[in-house]
Amino acid sequence: MNSNQPPSQQDSSGLLIRKMIEADLDHVIAIDQISFSLPWPARSFHYEIKENFTSRSWVVECDGQVAAMLVNWLIVDELHVATIATHPDFRGRGIGKKMLVHALRAARDEGVIRAFLEVRESNTVALAMYRSLGFVEDGRRKEYYKDNNEDAILMTLNDLAGIEGD
Repeated sequence: MNSNQPPSQQDSSGLLIRKMIEADLDHVIAIDQISFSLPWPARSFHYEIKENFTSRSWVVECDGQVAAMLVNWLIVDELHVATIATHPDFRGRGIGKKMLVHALRAARDEGVIRAFLEVRESNTVALAMYRSLGFVEDGRRKEYYKDNNEDAILMTLNDLAGIEGD
């Protein structure tokens, strides 16, 4: 993992946003498996924090527990949001949005000017969060998700300069 990422950040609500480390992986994998019908293989998360120099991986701690995780890839001046999830016990508190804002700001500090992601068309909660941050729909991957042939909505945030958030 790139060591240029800023250190952790604790907000006024007690959430701690910090780099993902190997000790987090059991929790991260559990969040991924409970959140997605097509979770990543465990080895993928190991690769992200140990070998992938483009990876920018984050977790949020709440009350000492890993509550959310995020993996991004920084490629030249673009950031690809690879996966993001909040444990069901912590959803509805804005934790995912705070983590994503933190990651976008950190990427901006590394010279990133735009961000990309794909999201299931049925994931209305995620779509609303991304739109609230300025992401716009700019494409679709037909039948992208192999478990049910659902389309992926492609979204782009073209200007990280003014990224705000809660």
